[in-house]
Amino acid sequence: MVSAGDFRNGVTFEMDGQVYQIIEFQHVKPGKGAAFVRTKIRNVIGGAVTERTFNPTDKFPTAYIERKDMEYSYSDGDLYYFMDPETYDMIPISKDTLPENFKFVKENITCRILSYKGSVFGVEPPTTVDLQVTKTDPGFAGNTATNATKPATLETGAEVKVPLFIDEGEMITIDTRTGEYLSRA
Repeated sequence: MVSAGDFRNGVTFEMDGQVYQIIEFQHVKPGKGAAFVRTKIRNVIGGAVTERTFNPTDKFPTAYIERKDMEYSYSDGDLYYFMDPETYDMIPISKDTLPENFKFVKENITCRILSYKGSVFGVEPPTTVDLQVTKTDPGFAGNTATNATKPATLETGAEVKVPLFIDEGEMITIDTRTGEYLSRA
């Protein structure tokens, strides 16, 4: 159990059948009246952020989010299969659970699987990935304005903007959080 008076950033707890994580908290002691805790909390499974105030004596059960590194193996329709490297169990995860930046993940890349009480609610791809450029227009000499970019299609099918000097077949490093080109691999 965690009391509202012990709230800190990153603490996860259960309330009304949902799992919440503290994003911001502030202990308020007005000159007149009782103290309270003002918080900004995120629904871990749904992602919605709300602001709420609590009495410092309110108690909530602590929620333990399990984070496990698993290797993405393959996809079959709307199911994506991840392998546990310790037990070699295959876990299917629905396409709806995957984040938008999963488009940068190819087979055999390790991702972090987030689950609560055995049910998977999220997948975190690695921060950076090295991918091959499969299609891009050639960059012409003289097209060298500052930070000039061109579209490129990667081996996973994702499209990103790359500098003019990148050619087809080259390996590049992508930041999966922003979808931006970082460097040649």
